[in-house]
Amino acid sequence: MFRVIGNIVKWIGQHFLGMIFILIAFVVLMPSSSSTEDSSNLQEIQLFGPIMNADTIIKEIESAKNSKNIKGVLLNVNSPGGSVPPSIEISYAIRELSKHKPVIAYASGIMASGSYYASIYADKIIANPGAIIGSIGVIMQSADISELMETIGVKTQTVKQGLYKEAGTPTRKWTPQERAELETLTKDAYDLFVSDVADARGLDINASSSYADAHIFSAYRAQKVGLIDSLAIKSEAKEQLIKDANITTPIWKEKDRFDTFVEKLEAGSIIKVQSYFYGLKASL
Repeated sequence: MFRVIGNIVKWIGQHFLGMIFILIAFVVLMPSSSSTEDSSNLQEIQLFGPIMNADTIIKEIESAKNSKNIKGVLLNVNSPGGSVPPSIEISYAIRELSKHKPVIAYASGIMASGSYYASIYADKIIANPGAIIGSIGVIMQSADISELMETIGVKTQTVKQGLYKEAGTPTRKWTPQERAELETLTKDAYDLFVSDVADARGLDINASSSYADAHIFSAYRAQKVGLIDSLAIKSEAKEQLIKDANITTPIWKEKDRFDTFVEKLEAGSIIKVQSYFYGLKASL
């Protein structure tokens, strides 16, 4: 019996990639559920996991903006944030989308740092009562491994032009001038972040220490300081969008089968990465 089991395991190991290929091909070639595609009038766009690249979600936003059928968009957010540029790309794309049709950003888990930035220009921000909101701040980190390098006998050799060309290096302690330069860089990004939040949310920029300054809020406290509009579960957020879009017969756009399949494969990895970041160690 053990030999039979062993042979089965061996066969699976030898043909694993082939099985994955067949499974993907099956998913792609399955009859599409696009019978409601032409009549869909609402769309959910998901912003999940760390934000490192905005290309895919920007395409979804552009598609929703240009669609004559889509009358409203729900931006479902569960992300700890990420890099500054893609977060801004998404934020400004949502601002443009909201000029054409109602957009509700829904915090289904974490809406912090860059993912909060991405959401600020939605017409409304609604959060799950258990969501984590905020972390309006910017961080730049690097290890100082000079002692480790000395211990194992490794030295660096550098040729550079420009006083700050090595700013941020992990191979030695930063000089006071380098630290000041990096602090200026993060301050510029932070000021832009706070300015956009104040503009989008109608908040007093002179009182930013109460809602920015990298504070991490429960959904209840986030509403108190003006970062979100209301608390609700997802079904209630969708009902609000239906009302805002003036839809009598809501038909939600179904995602492509292959995209759904890939998202399910990635879901476990995203959860693990997100538990590590927890909205704190993102660049934005």
